Amino acid sequence: MSEPLWTLDAFVEAAGGSLKGEAGADITGISIDSRTLQPGDAFVAIKGDRFDGHDFVAAALEAGATVALVAESRLSELPEDGRYVVVEDPLEALRQIGIAARARTSARIVAVTGSVGKTGTKEALRLTLEPSGKVHASVASFNNHWGVPLTLARMPAETDFGVFEIGMNHAGEITPLVQMVRPHVAIITTVQAVHLEFFDSVEQIAKAKAEIFDGLEPGGIAVLNRDNLQFDLLKFLAATKGIATIHTFGENPAADSHTQKVVSYPAGSSVDAAILGQEITYKIGAPGKHHVKNSLAVLTAVADLGADLAKAGLALDTMRAPKGRGEVSRLPVPNGELNLIDESYNANPASMRAALAVLGEAPVTRPGRRIAVIGDMRELGTDADRLHAELLKPVRDAEIDAVYCAGPHMHALWQELPHDLRAHYCEDAADLEEVLLNDVRAGDVVMVKGSLGTRMGPLVEALKKEYPPVDDTEAA
Repeated sequence: MSEPLWTLDAFVEAAGGSLKGEAGADITGISIDSRTLQPGDAFVAIKGDRFDGHDFVAAALEAGATVALVAESRLSELPEDGRYVVVEDPLEALRQIGIAARARTSARIVAVTGSVGKTGTKEALRLTLEPSGKVHASVASFNNHWGVPLTLARMPAETDFGVFEIGMNHAGEITPLVQMVRPHVAIITTVQAVHLEFFDSVEQIAKAKAEIFDGLEPGGIAVLNRDNLQFDLLKFLAATKGIATIHTFGENPAADSHTQKVVSYPAGSSVDAAILGQEITYKIGAPGKHHVKNSLAVLTAVADLGADLAKAGLALDTMRAPKGRGEVSRLPVPNGELNLIDESYNANPASMRAALAVLGEAPVTRPGRRIAVIGDMRELGTDADRLHAELLKPVRDAEIDAVYCAGPHMHALWQELPHDLRAHYCEDAADLEEVLLNDVRAGDVVMVKGSLGTRMGPLVEALKKEYPPVDDTEAA
């Protein structure tokens, strides 16, 4: 029988709380959502932007929660016969549980940040470390002030490798998170013009990303993108924080880990690379040069963590782009099929360029077309229209045949597009649906991308509903 995630006593002690009610069982998991809670989980009633977990305590207890971690000030509103760990602030208690989880493990830890590629890199690390031991990694994009401590709190004591994604859109956000995680290896995938609404310059973003060095364990290693324009600044910031070992990755042959030969094909890439002096050949089961680049960072970290590099290379062949982040579906349409690239989860200038490049690399059988369906990128501040208009070059470079635009900022690109590339423009993504369903045809490769708030995801679902996929799990 496997060990519980937490004994009740250890959980109460880590939370700094007191037990109220009859809770005899140990804790097998930790949940902040009563809808997905499993029997045996501890339910943490945190207050979010839209919901307060205390409103769902009764539902959590009914669903089989061992205990609910609740605020003392809310106790009088909760069921009297409940099972509670009572604290002053549940979110702060969750942080303390996370810190205790980190303290009790001897796992080797890697943390990832960057303007783009965090989640894909985190998932690739999970995949490549699994052949070498028991891996614990954050689910989805749990990379913020509650996601990181929740991921830590869920980490079993006997974990061999921990993988953490750390995000931010303001200066000062990463430091407290990475000081909880205390990684042995810290990766910065890249620094780009993202969240410019909250920063004066890309250099300011680089400085905020460099906060990941604040929690690096003594003797820890920084893994940096040698090709990134902010590399020199990041290297300087790492050195000023006392980091002695900096490993670099990229296409540049001067990088410690670099590509030697890359062959792209519809379902991914074949790569010859040198990783910290070791030559390795491997395949990646997801398309795009950005996956190739980030695989170098992943394999560098694998080697730095002491895991098996050869097995890690083999594991990359099983990598698949997740839904909303590059998943490819084959949709049967009259007289053939089209390929749908779902990049609808989110967008910023760097990830939009990467997605357009993936579309450009996709083989097309004429008269099929490369079609970009793109929506506004949010949080770009006063530069928003300029940054949207500048997408003209990556659109041209990718040899895209038709562009559908949604959102007020995308109008800046629409005005720059030559007439033969203009398919349709509207302010609201929902208004593209009917046009798109009528326009697509056999042989097309359709890529859909935009910021979450622009709501491009429903366009993907509409296409799938109209033309049910041959194999919804296939990713290329």
